Amino acid sequence: MENRQKVLNMIGLATKAGKTVSGEFSTEKAVKTGKAWLVIVSEEASDNTRKMFTNMCTYYHVPVCFFGKKEELGHSMGKEFRASLAITDEGFAKTLVKQMNVNGGSKYES
Repeated sequence: MENRQKVLNMIGLATKAGKTVSGEFSTEKAVKTGKAWLVIVSEEASDNTRKMFTNMCTYYHVPVCFFGKKEELGHSMGKEFRASLAITDEGFAKTLVKQMNVNGGSKYES
């Protein structure tokens, strides 16, 4: 559980540093303009949303993982519910990938 909190804290830090975008439209734009280093989609996102981001991220070669509840993701960013977000900084993205790989619960796809 501690690792999960580390991931959420890292998302919070990235947000404070201005290195995240969230919401479906902004996340999609970040992927398509080459700004996204990692996309995180809530485990609670709809099948359509999951499929759309999986396909898009595969096409644009951006790692995507399914992590956290909408409320957790939103809260870590100081916002309401968030079903999707993109990390727009390579360093933050690499750190998050390492954290999520450690907990074994993420479906990290590159």
